[in-house]
Amino acid sequence: MKKISTALLPLIITTTLSATQIKDIKFENLARISDRIALETLNFKVGDDLNIQKIDESINKFFQFGYFDDILVHEEQGIVTFNFKEKPSIASLNVTGYKSRDEDKKMLYTIMGINKGSIYTKQRLDNAKQALLTELEREGYLNSVVEVTIETINEYSIAVQFEVNKGDYIILQEVNYQGAQNIKRSEFEDVTANKQKDSVSWFFGRNDGKLNIEQLEYENHRIKDLYFQRGFLDANVKSPFLKVDFNSNSGKLDFFIDEGIQYTVNSIKIYLDASILDPETLYKELKLQENKVFNIERLRTDVEFIKTSIGDLGYAFADVDYDLVKNIENKTVDIAISVVPNQKVYINDVYISGNTRTLDRVIRRDVFLAPKDLYSSTDYSDSINALKRTGHFEDVTIEQIRVSEDKMDLTVKVVEAPTGMLVLGGGYGSYDGFLLNAAVNDSNIFGSGKDLQFSTEWSKKKFDLELSLFNPAIFDSKFSGLASVYSRERDYESTDIDETTKSYGTIWGLGHKLTRNLTVGSNLKLDKTKLTDNLDITKNDNYTTISLIPYMKYNSTDDYFMPRKGIEANSSLEYAGLAGDAEFLKLQNTLKYFYGMKDWLDYDVIFRNKLSLNYLNDLGKVPRNSGFSLGGIGSVRGYEDYAFYRDSTDTEGYYDMMASNNAELTFPLFPKAQMRWGVFLDYGMIGKGNVSEIKRAGTGAFLEWNSPVGPLQFVFAKPLMKEAGDKTSSFEFSLGQRF
Repeated sequence: MKKISTALLPLIITTTLSATQIKDIKFENLARISDRIALETLNFKVGDDLNIQKIDESINKFFQFGYFDDILVHEEQGIVTFNFKEKPSIASLNVTGYKSRDEDKKMLYTIMGINKGSIYTKQRLDNAKQALLTELEREGYLNSVVEVTIETINEYSIAVQFEVNKGDYIILQEVNYQGAQNIKRSEFEDVTANKQKDSVSWFFGRNDGKLNIEQLEYENHRIKDLYFQRGFLDANVKSPFLKVDFNSNSGKLDFFIDEGIQYTVNSIKIYLDASILDPETLYKELKLQENKVFNIERLRTDVEFIKTSIGDLGYAFADVDYDLVKNIENKTVDIAISVVPNQKVYINDVYISGNTRTLDRVIRRDVFLAPKDLYSSTDYSDSINALKRTGHFEDVTIEQIRVSEDKMDLTVKVVEAPTGMLVLGGGYGSYDGFLLNAAVNDSNIFGSGKDLQFSTEWSKKKFDLELSLFNPAIFDSKFSGLASVYSRERDYESTDIDETTKSYGTIWGLGHKLTRNLTVGSNLKLDKTKLTDNLDITKNDNYTTISLIPYMKYNSTDDYFMPRKGIEANSSLEYAGLAGDAEFLKLQNTLKYFYGMKDWLDYDVIFRNKLSLNYLNDLGKVPRNSGFSLGGIGSVRGYEDYAFYRDSTDTEGYYDMMASNNAELTFPLFPKAQMRWGVFLDYGMIGKGNVSEIKRAGTGAFLEWNSPVGPLQFVFAKPLMKEAGDKTSSFEFSLGQRF
């Protein structure tokens, strides 16, 4: 910097330095920092004697900002003037030939370390170009060319364009696993990113063979871990050898493997002070078993289980280590797991951050650890899951900050999700036709955690209005409350009759949380219904339903919109007969299961399954519209809503039994936008006195998006087991409906 300042920045002095006192300091052409900051940067001030060394030191400090190409200092009659020539800024930035979507470009600029408004330097552009080439190579484009064009807009700004000429993909025509005898190629391909091209590679589920250079350095470790999962503890996998033919853009990849021998588990010994936790209580829960093939993944699971078990007793900073003693002659391994609990840890304080809207107390009621509490691993993980289940937050983390040997602080960091929405939307369904909906709702009104909703929906088959308020914690207690009023109109079509059902009513409910995952309660429902039809069969057919609906809800999932683990179960029994006209029992059960496969697939695949079982018992009078139906997004896709439905006036009677099962695999599409795609297989049965009277199935694919206006889903379905006369549907759309 000294060399630059003396070479580029002449100091013009017009008076004798030793006799000149500084009367004023001025800055010219200074835009990027304020005059106040500039004065603080100087090593001198007004009133000081002019000193060339201090001026030189100040110039060096200005250059450290990185904003300036040149600085000229001039003194005249005690007035010192700094004249700056600032570096131009990047006013326009564009990448052509690669990544056309705005969202992708923003992410790309972040990778390149450059953006609009950045200060221009040759080094910055060189670094950005190299980062762009690295990203292209990471995606498999070898020998790409990037040209950088700079256009001067004015003295202070430039336009920069990166023109990309993408290289060709290298296709792996051959991948060899030299020395592999005990593991199949398909098993290697389950864990590696670079795979041999399959025939019909364009078809779903087939390997396209594209080279992923970024992942090459990790492949041998993945293969070695796979061998460790199969008990080959001496396995050695060298770094892969890649041979590329640039004339044909094809490649050959070789892995050189020395498998060694396969070990079985001879013994497992846990060394843990029995006065803290008896090791004998842990053995039966271990995934590894004696006389079984060793599996490193199961050992890791067992270590985490032991950490959680000892952590539930307050030992937050316990050390759990394992040692493997191999017996090559017998091909066995002895496993010694040593546990050093260290001290019990208590919660010193709990801090909440990131919540600009949600009240602290609303967050704290789902944090199961409080100041002075003994630490618990289960309480810690359950707190994160409970906060995510509220639907109020996009992300939740709880940091553990050790403040002493026996105390820690917890910092709950939340990223709030938009909970208040004004929805105006529409869609089309094969059953309902064109659909219009509007809603004003807030699931976290005024940050209180209360859920207030008003919604209306209209189509040629229905017209709904509903206003509801749900309080999940009355006065921050374990009691919840519900109040709802509604008006609903439905049109049903059958072969001989078109029927309209108009109902209005109210629901009042009270619930109590028995455990952090289990809630029980009861709702009281009052409903007035009027039925009319085109044949005047139901003219003036009005009835009142007053029913009591006890329910039970269990939820151990880890997220509201997109669970990756846990169970959600709901069971309710509606009894009508306390008063009014209707008399019946209606049992409805739903069980959902979620399982994320990322840990063992290294890809965010989610399996989810929903089982529904419903039963209706006539105790004297069943309202005409109370029977079950089959078909549509809620049961069997590929068939219209109410494709299989009968009311109580039908000769054969309403359907009083229904069962359905929905199995799905979902895959990430645009993760940052919370958009996924998936495939499904549905199966359902319905009948009168015999649940298997009608059996239908459906399969297909879907797109789902957790949009700002609520969950959106587009379903493309194909009916299975269909029969003549069935009302089928190949496309369905839903808004606001979760799995």
